[in-house]
Amino acid sequence: MSDPKTQSQRKWRVTRRGFLIGAGATGAALAIGVAVGRRPFYRFIAGMASGMSAENMAVGGLDNDPFTWIEILPDNEITIYISKVEMGQGVHTSIAQMAAEELGVRWDQLTIRQSGSLRGPNTNTGGSTSVSSTYVPVRQAAAMMREMLILKAAEKMGVPAADLEAKEAAIYVKANPNESMTYGEVVDDVTEWPEIDVETIELKPSSEFEFIGKSLPRVDFESKLTGTAIYGYDVQVEGMLYGAVARPPTIGATMQSARAGDAADMPGAVQVVIDEEARFAGVVARTRLQAQAAVRALDIEWDEGRLWQQEELEALLSFENERDGYTIQEDGDAASVIGDEPTVSAEYFTPFAAHAHLEPQAAMADVQADSVTIYCATQAQGTIQSEVSSLTGIEPENINVVPTYLGGGFGRRLNTEVANEAVRLSQAVGAPVHVGWFRVEDMRNGYFRPPTRSQMSARLENGRISAINHDHASGPVAFPFFPTPMQFVMGTDIGSWRGAFNFYQGIENRRFTTWLIDFPIRTGWWRGLGLLANVFATESFMDELAYTAQVDPLQFRLNHLGSDPFSERMRGVLMAAAAQAHWGEALPEGHAHGIACATDVDTVVAQVVELSLDETSGEIQIHKVTCAVDAGLFINPDGAIAQTEGAIIMGLSSTLIEEITVRNGAVEADNFGRYPLMTIDRTPEIEVILLESDGQPRGMGEPPMGPIAAAVGNAFFALTGTRLRRLPFKPEYVLEAVAS
Repeated sequence: MSDPKTQSQRKWRVTRRGFLIGAGATGAALAIGVAVGRRPFYRFIAGMASGMSAENMAVGGLDNDPFTWIEILPDNEITIYISKVEMGQGVHTSIAQMAAEELGVRWDQLTIRQSGSLRGPNTNTGGSTSVSSTYVPVRQAAAMMREMLILKAAEKMGVPAADLEAKEAAIYVKANPNESMTYGEVVDDVTEWPEIDVETIELKPSSEFEFIGKSLPRVDFESKLTGTAIYGYDVQVEGMLYGAVARPPTIGATMQSARAGDAADMPGAVQVVIDEEARFAGVVARTRLQAQAAVRALDIEWDEGRLWQQEELEALLSFENERDGYTIQEDGDAASVIGDEPTVSAEYFTPFAAHAHLEPQAAMADVQADSVTIYCATQAQGTIQSEVSSLTGIEPENINVVPTYLGGGFGRRLNTEVANEAVRLSQAVGAPVHVGWFRVEDMRNGYFRPPTRSQMSARLENGRISAINHDHASGPVAFPFFPTPMQFVMGTDIGSWRGAFNFYQGIENRRFTTWLIDFPIRTGWWRGLGLLANVFATESFMDELAYTAQVDPLQFRLNHLGSDPFSERMRGVLMAAAAQAHWGEALPEGHAHGIACATDVDTVVAQVVELSLDETSGEIQIHKVTCAVDAGLFINPDGAIAQTEGAIIMGLSSTLIEEITVRNGAVEADNFGRYPLMTIDRTPEIEVILLESDGQPRGMGEPPMGPIAAAVGNAFFALTGTRLRRLPFKPEYVLEAVAS
């Protein structure tokens, strides 16, 4: 965890293009940051709809604090403070590599720290954009700092700046390397720094990269290996108490009344906190178990609401009211070409799914009279800061939210509940309070990936798709986190239909319409949002069309790509994955291949799955996944491979096993016993091929999840001649499908 300093300790001045320069923590130092305003947020939202590019995430606007700080102190300590959180994706390492590339330092001279909300902006971490959105501005900030150091060293040394060079955290005289100053010596006692127009600074060409593109060790490796890394559940401060909060018994339950009951007399209980208007009831105690026991002793009256059944929830996925559908892709006239008699039609379904991260929600809050400190496993320190300000009446600049390491994120930690709960309890008791959810709370009281229903239809002519139509229904994904006015402006929930947009430029007539269903159960962000579920439908249907047309599935996809740069990149990953997997060649008896591709955040991915079937048990065995990824540029190839492997394994788990169900108004899963995940004994060999294209990094955290479910379903069809159109592919469903 970082040692936070308040923003008031630094006086920043803005330079051109949004860079901020100021004194370091001691006042006798140099710090530089990158300001990001509101305009990139709007570009982010718009770009999500069609595959945002890093170019569209360029920094603009000057109405916020730095989102990455580089600080040099007189003792030559160089620290990079990163506001993007580390939840296992390796983003701290990649961003540090980008800064180191231009700064003129050795890798071992850098210290990397997580910044809190008072050391950075109101920024969240998600959408696979942490690297792509910071690639250019972080490099520019580091290059500007290097040039400022050279100019100040020239002044101190009495040498022309052109005769100096920066390397290994020092400024050297080119003609006499023995004459030098460390960066720390340069910044010492400096109160005024030269202002530089960043447009005059040339960044390194890729041919000179020393750090970017190299598989460097992760900066968080040692602390995680030795157990010194601090996660949300690990936080401890002096005088800390523990809190627990009453949870509704059903998905539609509302609190009617709450009284202390026997809770205050339970062992270790310190205070009962009830706010009936906010429908909040909790207990503060000496230990976590004591707090949980006391909560169960509260006297609460619940209106359980309608006791929903799984079948009723699935029946809500309807296309009946045409007025509620939004057509967001319409090229040509698919409806007229297809008419009432499509060549092929099919329907696909995916269920609710949980995030299932290994660390449940956790936060510690210390509310004082005029300040708040929060340590939290969160992807949304900015959102928490804003909400806590509204909750407590304390100004945001006095609320420091410090993200810890995250034991998995996947979008679930974009929530704010656990931090708000800790704040309420701390404010009431006047002491630091830690709230850590138990697993059953996390499983039953979070939010879920919504179910999807896709009706696909198409017309084939001469072995090609002349028209394709996709009707799609799902629940809210992004909307629950957006203000209501923005929902009206946007019309459709971009998270709900992420991955469903048809990217095959060779199809003349394409139509996509989406329906947003209001479920009585909370739904929201999930890794890739709707990507895995929607690509399961679109790429399974491409295979159905290929087999109907009697064209090889790989060739069928290639036939429908265009000649534009995006299509060429997609063609590249398809060919690479197929070649490496020996597509079309003989496989062991009882094995089959399936192929699928997808795009997300302007990254393109293709996967070939090799599988077999145990005909007795109905269990699908995945033997190998070959994956080709083009993300433009890979900052840390080893990290990109790890991200790809993790996404594939998580996607396979969702494909084969995971499903949240509701009975009598309650979520049935309460732990991993009733919501199992893929284990290492079922994990296949995974081969990853990294293809670089235009030298601009794109997202890696979510795109590889896209094709995997469809690739498995396509391989299963190739093996058995049976099409699986409903996730997950559990043995009982598989046996039933094959038998029919």
